Amino acid sequence: QVQLVESGGGLVQAGGSLRLSCTASGSAFSLSAMNWYRQAPGNQRELVAAITRGGRANYADCVKGRFTISRDNAKSTVYLQMNSLKPEDTAVYYCNTAFLGSVYWGQGTQVNVSS
Repeated sequence: QVQLVESGGGLVQAGGSLRLSCTASGSAFSLSAMNWYRQAPGNQRELVAAITRGGRANYADCVKGRFTISRDNAKSTVYLQMNSLKPEDTAVYYCNTAFLGSVYWGQGTQVNVSS
């Protein structure tokens, strides 16, 4: 069983920055790729960024150059540094991983970007 707990969301003006954190329970963290998704009202959940267990990162085109995903295996934590935020980045952000055939989600953290 893996539990994911996100934090770091909030309200920020356009152009501002936030850093999201997701801490995982259990010893599987270092073995798993980690992902950040987001879901805006009326929209489907979309993949924003992913990082392999070796630290290789990939991003959705809409956040490339603005968001950075990173991980600290010693702390079982994955981060999403979000810079140059836009109102269209407003969404609930979710941490996600898969391990031994099961998929796990955090409870989500709300990010609101005002114009």
